[in-house]
Amino acid sequence: MIGILLIAGAASAACASPVTQRDMNMCAAVGERRADAAINKQWAVTYGAMKRRDARDTTRSGGPGFASALLASQRAWLTFRDRQCVVQGLEVAGGSMQPMVIASCRATMTTERTKALAALDVRK
Repeated sequence: MIGILLIAGAASAACASPVTQRDMNMCAAVGERRADAAINKQWAVTYGAMKRRDARDTTRSGGPGFASALLASQRAWLTFRDRQCVVQGLEVAGGSMQPMVIASCRATMTTERTKALAALDVRK
């Protein structure tokens, strides 16, 4: 546990002003992990709300399928995000910054998707 905290502290310090490409790649990976954690948290809220919405709606034999539609949408989005970021990474294929470009792309797209999930009206 202490080792993880030391690594996290070193990453935070290096990400304050990354100098080397290795630091930039590491910081992009940290950003991607943070975006992934945020979307997982938002997913639990939004998907749970859609499941509850389906359960409350007794029309159409148990609800219109908000949860299943959202799940299919999320799966399609993940495929799109990953492939789109590979395309962006190909712009610098073989270079030392390719991991940074891909991780940054994933972080940016994931952050935008998190906002979209949060914007769904979960109060219904």
